[in-house]
Amino acid sequence: QVQLVESGGGSVESGGSLSLSCAVSGYPYPIDCMGWFRQLPDKTREAVATIDNLEMTYYADSVKGRFTISKDNAKNTLYLQMNSLKPEDSAMYYCATADDRVYCVHPQVYDFGVWGQGTQVTVSS
Repeated sequence: QVQLVESGGGSVESGGSLSLSCAVSGYPYPIDCMGWFRQLPDKTREAVATIDNLEMTYYADSVKGRFTISKDNAKNTLYLQMNSLKPEDSAMYYCATADDRVYCVHPQVYDFGVWGQGTQVTVSS
C-alpha cells in the first residue's frame, strides 16, 4: 500500500527555520514527480515546490530563495528545508506524488494522486 507520512512541522518565530520530511513507502516503481503543497486558512491548496526523477525542481515565487526541496532515494524520503520563514508561510504542509514528471513543471493539485496526512507549520510574528 502506497503511503506518504510527513513530519517536522511545528511552531517557529518569523525568520526561523524548519525542515519537513516525507517518508514514502509501498511504491513498486520509481516516482516521477514529488512535491510539497500547503493548505492556507481559506482552504486553498497551493504548490510550494516539486522535484522530478531527474532532480529538476520547481518553486513557487513566494518561497524562491528561502525553501529547498530535495530527496534521498536510498531512504525513500522527500525533504523541504524552509528558511527565513514568514507568518504567511503558516499552513498545513502536504507531500504528494504524481505519475509523470511533466506534472512537476506547473504543479496542480488535481495532477497529484497520492497525498500524505499533512504537518502543521505555524510562524509567529
